[in-house]
Amino acid sequence: MKILVTGAKGFVGQNLVASLMNIKENKDRTRDVVIDEIYQYDLGDEDKLDEYCKECDFVFNLAGVNRPKDQSEFMEGNFGFASTLLDTLKKYDNKCGVMLSSSIQATLLGRYAGSDYGKSKLAGEELFFDYARDNGSQVYVYRFPNLFGKWCRPNYNSAVATFCYNYAHDLDITVNDASVELELLYIDDLVNEMLDILEGKEHHCTFDGVDAIGCKDGKYCYVPTTYKVTLGKIVELLDLFKDQPHSLVMPEIPEGSFAKKLYSTYLSYLPKEKAIFPLKMNIDDRGSFTELLKTENCGQFSVNISKPGITKGQHWHHSKWEFFIVVSGHGLIQERKIGSDEVIEFEVSGDKIEAIHMLPGYTHNIINLSDTDNLVTVMWANESFDPNHPDTFFEKV
Repeated sequence: MKILVTGAKGFVGQNLVASLMNIKENKDRTRDVVIDEIYQYDLGDEDKLDEYCKECDFVFNLAGVNRPKDQSEFMEGNFGFASTLLDTLKKYDNKCGVMLSSSIQATLLGRYAGSDYGKSKLAGEELFFDYARDNGSQVYVYRFPNLFGKWCRPNYNSAVATFCYNYAHDLDITVNDASVELELLYIDDLVNEMLDILEGKEHHCTFDGVDAIGCKDGKYCYVPTTYKVTLGKIVELLDLFKDQPHSLVMPEIPEGSFAKKLYSTYLSYLPKEKAIFPLKMNIDDRGSFTELLKTENCGQFSVNISKPGITKGQHWHHSKWEFFIVVSGHGLIQERKIGSDEVIEFEVSGDKIEAIHMLPGYTHNIINLSDTDNLVTVMWANESFDPNHPDTFFEKV
């Protein structure tokens, strides 16, 4: 299959082309489609449009104008190019499927009423539907809400991109009304939907005002997963993300959540100097102990380095429990139930990585058995350390 992507250098185009390239180069084997060629069309490639339209088997039309100097450019850049594209396909009698990226503003409802941008997008939609009726080609018209994700241009037409960029670069943001709600679509969800088209698994819908309603025979297509989030919530999450290198606390980012996708977006804007941050190492003559990561509800991760011959631990907990995972070196872990003389032992090594439970009510230690090498242990505790309630009591094994 030969794919034509117009607007290939734009936000959506870059992400789509990267995913198509992964399929073409057999790096992504999750898709049941073979891609032989990807034609990337953008401004400056006008002389290639004929060749691309003659050869392609599918078109993703992402080209368009978002922020022109003059409002009249909306119609020229959106409707005008769509017309040129379809005329060129007809010129070569190419009846391949064509996807159109439209906008929710094409509804011309509510705050979108009278929008020149919306009018140009609606005209493009009608052009595509007429083309499908007259030419017998399949068209897939998507009305996108606000988009966000990696590679989106800040200070352009995405509040999320601007907020993420400014937070990452310690710049101020302006929020006039924190209660304003946006409908947001994540770039990876959008790209997955576009790849679904190639497998005949696209989602169809009708519209009730500005809301997409899933419908098998719907005239339009849509991405089922979007998020309605207030500006205040976005700022609240970004505050947590920015503070993570200092607090070490990883906010809750459940699978499929807006928070998880926003965090990935925020990180994509970090400058080089913020891609690395120091951790506080507690160092003494026995080695070191460093907290790595804390979570809001699932404890914390640390790394312990013991010098040759050193014993660490020798304490117990009422309720707290831990995993000790030796990743380098050779050691011995001992545990003894409080009030008992029986000691259970586990010989551990980085050559055979295993997780050992530090049981509640058992005093425990870890001994470096090597005379020359450090013992490196990754530790997870079921709760973050609270100096006011440490639940840690000294007692030798």
